[in-house]
Amino acid sequence: MFDTHADFADHALVTARQEKASGLKAIIAVHNENRGPAIGGCRILPYPTLDDALRDVLRLSRGMTYKNAIADIPYGGGKAIIIADPRREKTETLLEAMGDFVESLGGRYITSFDSGTTLEDVQVIARRTRHAAGFLPEAGNASGSTALGVYHCMRSAAGKIWGSASLAGRRIAVQGVGNVGERLARILAHEGADLVLADTDAKRAEALAADIGAQVVGDEAILRETCEILAPCALGGVLSSATIPDLKAKAIVGGANNQLARPEDDARLAKRGILYCPDYLANAGGIINLHYQRSRWDPDAVERHVASLGETFREVIARSESEGRPTGEIADRIAEERFARRTKALEGAL
Repeated sequence: MFDTHADFADHALVTARQEKASGLKAIIAVHNENRGPAIGGCRILPYPTLDDALRDVLRLSRGMTYKNAIADIPYGGGKAIIIADPRREKTETLLEAMGDFVESLGGRYITSFDSGTTLEDVQVIARRTRHAAGFLPEAGNASGSTALGVYHCMRSAAGKIWGSASLAGRRIAVQGVGNVGERLARILAHEGADLVLADTDAKRAEALAADIGAQVVGDEAILRETCEILAPCALGGVLSSATIPDLKAKAIVGGANNQLARPEDDARLAKRGILYCPDYLANAGGIINLHYQRSRWDPDAVERHVASLGETFREVIARSESEGRPTGEIADRIAEERFARRTKALEGAL
């Protein structure tokens, strides 16, 4: 029945589990396995409807396929969601049941943290599955690598628009100051950027602003803030036919997944002359970090690999200009070229 959903995109596997004893209501989606087993975080949110949950997991898992390919790591794309309020309903029993669900797939899907889950939660999930990642002690929190990747892509945007990669003095608006947004804001403050922050938790935004010398505006108002770079770092779908006409940014480079409400919003941004860094490119630093945690941890190699995201964005910009196509479409092509080559290599080995 899942293959009739509007956001189904030839997914390899979509499966759900519900348990009365643990309270688990979860969906795991594996979009593509061409480059290897699927990897992606486990999100816990109180989705209003089952269709909302299914739409989210289908879109997120597809995005992970493209993210892993453009990050050039040996994984396919997957995602998991648990329908629950993480503040009231997240228990060890629930998380262990999720571990059983992940383990039942035999390694086709590897999980980690996401919205509503923490590194500690993933450690609880890992009690019941071998297929969890992100809690290697020496690696710290992978959100730091995500923020660093966004920063490098911002520098590439700045270099293209203003001829200098420096972000000192640039007015940058950060929407969402959670795991990634807070780390990004601190990196930018250290460089001397002029920051304006917003979060649905106004007290969190105000506390961070006081600490780093930033301004605070409302969570929706920040999309209309006059700035040079807008960084969406909360939930997705914020760039749409309704919001794009009111944007006052020269570039958009952020850590949130699925920032475009619809694929055609990529062209809307290009038509307005706004340089857009595709979200799955900008925020790929975290998954790069997880890759090294699962292979051989090398902090210097992680830093080099994350910095290369900025180089990839420069390639996207150059091809976008030469081919006259939006940056999101170009990034998709590059990612598709990478996992298509992997498909051919696998077929040749059979």
